[in-house]
Amino acid sequence: MKEIPTPTLDLSLISLPRGSLHQTGTTVEPSNSSAAPQGGITVQWARHLDEVRAAQKLRHDVFVHEMGAKLPVIVEGHDIDLFDDYCEHLLVKHQHSGEVIGTYRLLTPTQARRLGSTYTDTEFDLTRLRSIRERMVELGRSCVHPEHRQGSVILALWGALAEFMHQNSLDIMIGCASVPMMVHGVASPQTAANIWHQLRQTHLAGIEWQVRLPVDMPLYEVMAAPRPDQRLLATRRQSIGHSCLGSRLQHSRLANDDAT
Repeated sequence: MKEIPTPTLDLSLISLPRGSLHQTGTTVEPSNSSAAPQGGITVQWARHLDEVRAAQKLRHDVFVHEMGAKLPVIVEGHDIDLFDDYCEHLLVKHQHSGEVIGTYRLLTPTQARRLGSTYTDTEFDLTRLRSIRERMVELGRSCVHPEHRQGSVILALWGALAEFMHQNSLDIMIGCASVPMMVHGVASPQTAANIWHQLRQTHLAGIEWQVRLPVDMPLYEVMAAPRPDQRLLATRRQSIGHSCLGSRLQHSRLANDDAT
């Protein structure tokens, strides 16, 4: 197996090579038989490139085949970007088959500094978070195999992430989440705008912690516009109305012809 090169800078505030920040893999037994494959699941951090490739393959299967994402092809059948080489990759494996059935990637503050950016920096202006970057870990590319979404896999991932944060004296997590933009096969920016509106009402951070988009988005204008399903319903109603009106006109004309 090809070893992942040890970075020239530390992975965290302590000087350890890749993989040394973590304890060895642990086995999690499911609380009921439907929550995971028979025999349990194994949680571990990737130590070799082949293990990272297994995570990238799962990501590709979920993001491209299942969700329809358009991703650049670097290795066929794998989701790969420039951040992967700097990240720690958390894996949940089927204990008997060894198949990766869940994954998260994690970018530590030192690796983000070495790279010069987080993925989130490419989507948002994080200027107001500069004072907490040394405690800030970025999470991303999370996914679970569709046959194992009963809860035990995501709980195992989050348990390992919490342990990592505690062991390395890190206490802030950031990351991006994708929002579906299609309704009945039609692009619907209102979905994202409505989610933003709801979160703004209940979970808006103080101004000192707020991040911004690099360009202004007309969220309120988008929210005011009719959704695709509303437009579709209106079109159907209009069509039905025209059909009914046409039938009535035709019936009226026939009746007048009969009268004459």
